[in-house]
This record gives sequence, C-alpha cells and structure tokens, in this order.
Amino acid sequence: MSHKILVVDDDILVVEALRGLLSASGYEVKVATRGREALDILNKESFDLLILDVVMPKMTGFDVCCEVRDRDDEMGNVKIMMLTAKTERGDPEMDKKCGCDLYLPKPIDPGRLKALIKELLEK
Repeated sequence: MSHKILVVDDDILVVEALRGLLSASGYEVKVATRGREALDILNKESFDLLILDVVMPKMTGFDVCCEVRDRDDEMGNVKIMMLTAKTERGDPEMDKKCGCDLYLPKPIDPGRLKALIKELLEK
C-alpha cells in the first residue's frame, strides 16, 4: 500500500511539481491550493503526510497545522512537513508550537526532499 500525501500550496507550479515528483515515487498524492480546502479534504480522507506551504492567503500553513493538531481523531497525529520560501523563519517557536514534524526552506533539492519524506514516513 502506498502512502497518501496531501500537498497544500497556493502556487500551482509548486503543487504540480510536487505532485509529479511524489507520484513518480509511488505516493498517492492529493492537492489543495488553500488552507480551508485542505481542512475540508481532511474531514473526508486520511493521509500519512501533509506538506504545507507556510505563506498562503487567508489561512497560513501554520494555521492549518494548528487546526490539524487540535483534532481528536487519527489525523491529529499525521506527519506534517512545512515548506517556506521565506528567507527568515519569522517566529522560531511557531513550528514547535503548532507541532510540525519538519520545517524546510524552498527551493529544495528533489532528491533530498524525497529522502526526507521517506525518513519521516518511516518514523
């Protein structure tokens, strides 16, 4: 059985690049371009990993992460990887406060990203 990954990013080029990379690696990939859309999907389906962009309009990746961690179902413990194009981390405690598992800057080497995803999913 392949792992299911939800990719959430408001940049359609990033979404399509990640979908192609992860699908080619054998993962089942679903995408969302807004935080609220991602939460709606999570109300209907379970995933093994969420990949969230930090900076999105209306609802940031941190907002989504915090809402997911507040859930009292199995999705409250899903693995969460945050990706950001920001050169500064902003609030260095935010990722710890919200409970993401990994925080990475964009752009990221595709091979390194695949290795980190594999490692995260095997934990």
